[in-house]
Parts: sequence; structure tokens; C-alpha cells
Amino acid sequence: MCFSAQASFSVGVVLLGIGALTWRASRDPGARAFAAIPALFGIQQLIEGALWLSFHHDAPQLGVAMTYAFSFFSHLFWPAYVPLAVLLIEPSRRRQQWVFGCALVGLVVSSWLLWSMSEYGIVAQVHAQHIEYVSQPDLGPVTMLLYLTATCISPLVSSHRAVRVFGALALLSFTATYAIFTVWFISVWCYFAALLSAVVLMHFRARRAPALKSSLG
Repeated sequence: MCFSAQASFSVGVVLLGIGALTWRASRDPGARAFAAIPALFGIQQLIEGALWLSFHHDAPQLGVAMTYAFSFFSHLFWPAYVPLAVLLIEPSRRRQQWVFGCALVGLVVSSWLLWSMSEYGIVAQVHAQHIEYVSQPDLGPVTMLLYLTATCISPLVSSHRAVRVFGALALLSFTATYAIFTVWFISVWCYFAALLSAVVLMHFRARRAPALKSSLG
């Protein structure tokens, strides 16, 4: 996250632990994509921890590698992955159509940001004790709206209550982060979104409980 290497590494390790629990709690192979979200968030936080170390130890090559690795998750991976993960666990045919639409939006956003990164590059720098990711062109309102449609609206469409909670909290955290940490938005929002991994675990624990009761009964 944006605050320190120690914080990023600590959160990353915790998320990998949550990810292991979530993976064990998921029984349906189709649900494994959604179950992997906490561990993937954990990997992203570890990457930013390594980016912090590159600043502290004057390792520019490591810094460039970690900047693009983090940006792969934040810019390219999540808008394509989240709606797909939601789609794979959605039982309602009607809701599947809406989530599929969000997935198409996510692919468009990821493609646009991939072109932008390849054309203009992206640079990470420490600004006021936070990590700021600088790219040209900046994320405009249209791109941001489409990004939110893929990452937040797709979970809100789900018929699963915990998945809707995930989407609602992601949207609320986006609003709060953008209002308070506008300059460092990418780094800080990824941190708060990572904390939503507990909701993913809650989803699988809630679905596993009835199955355990029926097997014991």
C-alpha cells in the first residue's frame, strides 16, 4: 500500500493467509476464480512492498519492474478479472447477461490502459510519503466510470449477498479514497480494496455451512 514497505508486506502476508482459507472453503471449481481474489490482492501488496524497497535502497531497475508489475494488477488485471470471477459463480441467467456486459466493459478498459501504458509508460514516485503512479494520459472520468462498472457494478449485480456487499464496499472505498487521497488514488484504493478480501472469505464460509450441516445430518 502507499504508507510503507512494512505495511505492504504485512497486509500481503495476511491476505495470502485469507486466500488460503478462501481457497479451502471453495468447493466448486467454477468458484475458484472468485476465491483467488484475496491471494491475488496479497501478491499485489507484496509487489508494492518491493517497490518501496527499491526507493529505500536506490534500485531503479527493481523499481521499474515492480511499477509495471503493480500496474499490471491495478490497470489491466482487475477490470477484466473481477467481472469474469463474478460471472462464473452467478446462477441467474438474467443476471449473467448483465455481468457479461460488465465483463465486456472491463476488457475494453484493460485494452485501452494496456495501449496507454505501452505507448506512454508509467512511473512510480514517492510524493509526500506516499507512492504516486504517474501516466499519460491520466485516467479521465470516462475511463474511471468504465473501470468502476467492471470492478464494482458487476459484483453489485450478483445474486449472492456477500458478493453484492463486496461491490458496495469497493464502491464506497473508491469514493472515500478519491476524496481524501486523490493524488495517490491508485495505490491507496488498491490497499482498501484488498481489505475487502474478508468479504470473499465470508461468502465461501456462508455457502459451506449449509453443506456441512446437510452432510452431518
